[in-house]
Amino acid sequence: MKANKFARYFLYALLLLLGILIGRFLFSHHPSTEDKTAEENHAGAHPQVWTCSMHPQIRQDHPGTCPLCEMDLIPMEDFAASSEGASVPDAIQLSAEAIALADIQTSTVRRGNPVKEIHLYGTIKADERRLHSQVSHVGGRIESLLVNYAGESVREGQTIATIYSPDLLNAQQELIEAKKLAASQPSLLAAARDKLRHWKLGERQISEIEESGTPSPAVNIYANASGIVIRKRVEQGDYVTAGGVLFDMADLSSVWAVFDAYETDLPYLKAGDKVLYTLQTLPGKTFDGHISFIDPVLDKTSRTVKVRVETSNPHLALKPEMYADAVIRSSAKRDEEAIIIPRSAILWTGKRSIVYVKDPEVDIPSFSLREIELGASLGEEYVVLSGIEEGEEIVSSGAFVVDASAQLGGKPSMMNRD
Repeated sequence: MKANKFARYFLYALLLLLGILIGRFLFSHHPSTEDKTAEENHAGAHPQVWTCSMHPQIRQDHPGTCPLCEMDLIPMEDFAASSEGASVPDAIQLSAEAIALADIQTSTVRRGNPVKEIHLYGTIKADERRLHSQVSHVGGRIESLLVNYAGESVREGQTIATIYSPDLLNAQQELIEAKKLAASQPSLLAAARDKLRHWKLGERQISEIEESGTPSPAVNIYANASGIVIRKRVEQGDYVTAGGVLFDMADLSSVWAVFDAYETDLPYLKAGDKVLYTLQTLPGKTFDGHISFIDPVLDKTSRTVKVRVETSNPHLALKPEMYADAVIRSSAKRDEEAIIIPRSAILWTGKRSIVYVKDPEVDIPSFSLREIELGASLGEEYVVLSGIEEGEEIVSSGAFVVDASAQLGGKPSMMNRD
């Protein structure tokens, strides 16, 4: 009984094994000679190359990690750009999906007047031509001061001090005596009057002395001009000599805004240019003026020159030493046009400056490297001296992505020459 059962199980196993062998023979695929040849040709024409996305110079024929950064290597054929069908040798072709994913944008090269927007920083200064010193025209002792602190406003003709002057007292006595002898010696009276005039006494004061016949021991000093006292030099009771300075004064009805301009900005600045500037103290207000002077001497430490802008200040809102920020839009070459491209389109490597130019003759987006010579910087734009023409289309955003594709494809890029 047990022998029959064992024989039956053995027969089942033998039949199962036989079925497997028959099925494998019937349904297995035997590649044709043509298939084998195609596979061999494909493997020989496009061997798999593995590279590093951060170091494209690393290339291996098998997967692994980068010896420099230890990142996993990636199949090069999945990321390298194609150049098949491009009309320019070594051009980089990218699919529409790759361009959209990398946000690659292009712009047309234009010709225009190179206008640069210059930002300058400076301070408000008093107009040096409106600075003056209030002096005493006679020597003596200051009996009283009617201007007592810096910052006080003074009007022209205002009495600012009273001085006791022995010399002036003697001169008044000479005038009184000369008045008595005017009929017989008129020249003596004229000389006495001239002496007092030289000491800045007015005609009314001289007439009062002649009419009263009594000399005054003190004389008033009047302001020569209107302005703001910026420095007080004497105190009451001090003795001053003729010509001694009592106060330093400034007329602030017109002021200077003095800015520091770098030497690279000088080609864009000239006398007469309009300047708009703002003050941190008065936000929301814009002041304007014109460049009246550019310092001919460059500061060797800061590499800047002083640029002076004159501004009317009738309400005295502009005060000396306020900080000012200015913006000037100016052109280096008046009424001349030049090739201008965006700053974002340029790739720099050492002394080389390159852009990627789009090939207009193919349907698939194709870009080729072009080395250019740059001129003046215009802030967010650059003047191009040579290497590109008006109307050509260049990559203005995403140039690094295009260049990375060129590096992965082993084509000329910013890291290597043709």
